[in-house]
Amino acid sequence: MLEKLRLHTDAWDLAVDLANGVTEIVVVDTRSQAHYLAGHIPGAINLPHVEMTVDRLASLDRSRLYISYCDGIGCNGSTWGAFKLASAGLRVKELLGGLDFWRRDGHPIAIGSDAGSLHGHELESCGC
Repeated sequence: MLEKLRLHTDAWDLAVDLANGVTEIVVVDTRSQAHYLAGHIPGAINLPHVEMTVDRLASLDRSRLYISYCDGIGCNGSTWGAFKLASAGLRVKELLGGLDFWRRDGHPIAIGSDAGSLHGHELESCGC
């Protein structure tokens, strides 16, 4: 189970980190730009897994932790993104349930090209 926690995070834990302004993490939306623009996790960058090349990933900050996500459990874009990020030597976790579980937990969505922010957002109890 410790290994699972090292490799995965959930929507609640991510929302807490974003609301608290944790700067060590970078949330990576691994979907297409069109899907990102239609709605994404506030603060996320758009880096589609199909566009993750060695050269593009070489410019990423190795001191940060990357959280990859896609639509949800029916999509493996976040898994491919996590694999490519890890293969480039970056620390990475995959968001369990992706954007689907994020929405189910009632967290806000950013729309458009502005990354948005969850910093300072008041969270309700997750109940677990």
